[in-house]
Amino acid sequence: MTELKIAVIGYGNMGRYHADYLNEGKVPGAVLGAIVDTNEKVLADAKAKFPSVAMFSTADELIAAKAADAVIVSTPHYFHPPIAIAALNAGLHALVEKPAGVYTRQVKEMNAVAASSGKVFAIMFNQRTDGAHQKMRDLVLTGQLGEIKRVIYIITDWTRTQSYYDSGGWRATWAGEGGGVLLNQSPHNLDLVQWIAGMPKRVRAFCSFGKYHSIEVEDDVTAYLEYENGATGVFITTTGEAPGSNIFEISGDRGKLVLSSGQLTFYRTMEPVSEFLKTSPDGFAKPETWKCEIPTSGGEGHIGITKNFVNAIVDGTPLLASGQEGLNGTTLANAMLLSSWTDSWVDVPFDDDLYYNKLQEQVAASTTNKDAGVQKVFSVAGTF
Repeated sequence: MTELKIAVIGYGNMGRYHADYLNEGKVPGAVLGAIVDTNEKVLADAKAKFPSVAMFSTADELIAAKAADAVIVSTPHYFHPPIAIAALNAGLHALVEKPAGVYTRQVKEMNAVAASSGKVFAIMFNQRTDGAHQKMRDLVLTGQLGEIKRVIYIITDWTRTQSYYDSGGWRATWAGEGGGVLLNQSPHNLDLVQWIAGMPKRVRAFCSFGKYHSIEVEDDVTAYLEYENGATGVFITTTGEAPGSNIFEISGDRGKLVLSSGQLTFYRTMEPVSEFLKTSPDGFAKPETWKCEIPTSGGEGHIGITKNFVNAIVDGTPLLASGQEGLNGTTLANAMLLSSWTDSWVDVPFDDDLYYNKLQEQVAASTTNKDAGVQKVFSVAGTF
C-alpha cells in the first residue's frame, strides 16, 4: 500500500516536532506530505528544511490541492475544531493536538462532524501511551483498587518563563489562546484524571490569573472535584513553581495507587477498608497493607499516538485516544474557569452557552496588546 501522506498544519513548536519525526520515517506507513502555516517567514524556514515537501499558506489551499490523506492540526487552540472540521468534510483523516478546542460548544460541533464523516479522528493525548498510566487505569477499571474514595493530582512542574509567554502574539490571551495552564499544559493531566478515575459530577475551582507572570490568563489553579459515588478529588497545577511536583494518587477501598517520578506503587490492603473499619476490635488498628512496586514501561509519546492513528486508518486498529474523548478534558478546564468566574460550584455537564458568553466577556475586557505576528520557536524536547 502507498504510504499515507500526512500534512502538518501549524509549523510552530509542536508542528516542527511532528514534521521532523514524520520526515525521519519514525511512523511506518506514513510520510510528511505537506506543511501549512499562515506565516510566510515560518513557511520559508520549512521549505528550506524540507525542499521536496509541499507547502501551503492555508488549510483550504492544502485541501483544494488534494496533497494529503490525513492532517495533524497543531495550530493555536481556537483553530483546532474549524480546521479539523474542514479536513474531515473534505475526506481527510484528522489528528488534533490538545486541547480539542477552547470551549465545549466548538468541540461538540467538531465531534458531530467527525462522527458522520467516516474518517479516523484522534487527539494527541500522548500521555496515554505511558505504561504507568496504562497500568494505573487497568488497576482501577478491573476493580483491584476497589471503589474510588479520593483522587489527588498535583502537577506543578509545568514551569514556564515570561519569555515563553512572550514568544507568540496569541499566547496567554483570552482572544488568542482562550486560557492558560488549563488549556495549554494541563490538558494531558485533565485527560488522565477522567480517563483513569472518571468524570466528576461537579467542580469548585480557584484560578489565579497572571499570578506569577505578566499575562491575563490563569497560571495557578486549585480545584476540588466531587464524584457521583461520594468520592472527592483535588487538582492542583501551575506554571509558576520550580522544581514543582508531579504526583498522582488515587485511594480506593483496597488501598491506594501512587504515581510519582515515573514509579507506580500499589499500597494494597489485605481486605476492603470498608469491612475493616466495621469489624476490627482495635480502635487504632490499620489493615495489613502490602507495598507493591508495579513494573511499567515507557511509552512512545507523540510518535506512539501518530503510529496508532496511522494503524487505525490502514487496518482499523482501535484508537488509544479517540478525538471525541477530547471533549472531557475541555469540559473540566471550562468548568474550572467558569467556577472561578462565577465564584461557585459548577455542575458537569454545564451550560455550553453560559461558558461561551463568560469567555467573550474576558475577551472584551482584555487590555493586552500583543503583536500577533510574533512567533519565536523553542525546542520542545524534554518538555512533555
